Amino acid sequence: MTNGIERVLLTQDDIRRAMTRISHEILEQNRASSDLVLVGLQTRGVHVAKRLADNIERIEGFRPVVGTLDPRLWRDDPEVASGQPLLPSDIPNGVDGKPVVIVDDVLYTGRTIRAAMEALLDFGRASRIQLAVLVDRGHRELPIRPDFIGKNIPTARGERVQVRITEIDGDDAVVLGREG
Repeated sequence: MTNGIERVLLTQDDIRRAMTRISHEILEQNRASSDLVLVGLQTRGVHVAKRLADNIERIEGFRPVVGTLDPRLWRDDPEVASGQPLLPSDIPNGVDGKPVVIVDDVLYTGRTIRAAMEALLDFGRASRIQLAVLVDRGHRELPIRPDFIGKNIPTARGERVQVRITEIDGDDAVVLGREG
């Protein structure tokens, strides 16, 4: 938890514009693939993925399948998975031979994304895996790079980027605070 908000990095309008841009970029890279699967990482990544699917449906007339994934069991640092109940993972119709976009709110060390890619193998073999994030804050520990980025926000290690999503938090914003 943060000790308080230092500043707002993205407003509701900034987030909406970033998600619209990401939706268009996903379509451009996947050539309007009607078998596209968006996999949102629990919890906020799920809501970002649903919004991207809504945008794609408005733009292209088809809605990608949206799945949910809690990759904590596949992490290489198991203490992250302890202390909180696991959330449901569900990818309707699997991923065999389909292009998949993993969607998360914030990319930091890359360990969650590595775990998500490993977890996806339990759902089949995707034809392609891409990564979409609302915020890339840097400080990677693994060689993972997003394909679609809402905003690059350089941060210090003692800072915390918090994505607020209306469906969970009552409003949309990305804020910067200090680790507590």
